[in-house]
Amino acid sequence: MTGRVKQIASYLLPNMSDIHLYTAQTPNGVKVSILLEELGLSYKTTAIEISKNTQKEPWFLEINPNGRIPALTDTFTDGKPIRLFESGSIMQYLTDRYDTEHKVSYPIGSREYYEVNNWLMWQMGGLGPMQGQLNHFNRYAPEKIEYGINRYRNETRRLYRTMETQLKSSTSGYLVGDRCTSADIACWGWVAAAKWAGVDMAEFPVLDEWVKRMLKRPAVEKGRHVPSPHTYETHNSLTPQEMDDKATALRKWVQDSMKEEAK
Repeated sequence: MTGRVKQIASYLLPNMSDIHLYTAQTPNGVKVSILLEELGLSYKTTAIEISKNTQKEPWFLEINPNGRIPALTDTFTDGKPIRLFESGSIMQYLTDRYDTEHKVSYPIGSREYYEVNNWLMWQMGGLGPMQGQLNHFNRYAPEKIEYGINRYRNETRRLYRTMETQLKSSTSGYLVGDRCTSADIACWGWVAAAKWAGVDMAEFPVLDEWVKRMLKRPAVEKGRHVPSPHTYETHNSLTPQEMDDKATALRKWVQDSMKEEAK
């Protein structure tokens, strides 16, 4: 397909995409694959082996100079390649360009559009980073530092309470308006990993029901297993000792990666 034909097709057939997703099985990675499935878009996938630092290789840094997953390439409306990195940016691009029927979004400029953005930025700036730090201190740090664990566990719990309160006031069972949106999709992978982080979902019954409600969506079920099987059921079946054993196997890689990035 020539560049000119691609440009015309992008306007006339918005679901004709040339999307290539570079991802791994992480809460940030599954956001994008779930959204792609919700939108019914075709896409290619390359699994990035973060334990082997594939994301640091020169070819990948051309797509994402920050060396993190997920990343995405597509053919833009001018017929030329476009790169997207940072999961929130990718999600905004996909909904703004391809969700013309507003399956998981609202019209640009509407109140609901900005409310979805509120929650998307909340996840990017709060839920993900705070729970990520909890994962680090609780699972991967070379020694148990109770201050760090308590600091980030309590902040993650506070953020969960924020979602719990929002969902309690929702008539649809989702974060914004009358439908599942990219805001729900962005948050789901993190909350689904609550046990791995060390957060007891019994404290958040409404949020726990939301996790299970999302799981019933066919696109969530399909997208969460990209590029490899999702760990929700596996992790929830593990004992505390089994989770510690699993973390031990990953700890050396995390510490080695930190030393390499500190050079």
